[in-house]
Amino acid sequence: MEKKQRSRQNGNLHKFLPTETSVIVTHEFFVDMTCEGCSGAVTRVLNKLDVKFDIDLPNKKVFIESDKDANQLLETLKKTGKTVTYIGSK
Repeated sequence: MEKKQRSRQNGNLHKFLPTETSVIVTHEFFVDMTCEGCSGAVTRVLNKLDVKFDIDLPNKKVFIESDKDANQLLETLKKTGKTVTYIGSK
């Protein structure tokens, strides 16, 4: 994803070249999920973000591909009410 800077000049909107290139990182989290309902809660909160993710229910892990900060992803996952631990990035 690229962030684009915009400017108004003479009442017209002009697009400039991207100012920054975002790096997509895979973040790994432990989420205390015990059933499909738990993984459904994780799916619901992550669907609200612009991220790709994979849920490994048997191992209680969630892998998220995103340019978002790990703390933002952690706080989002905590909205499920489950115990969440950040494991690291790949």
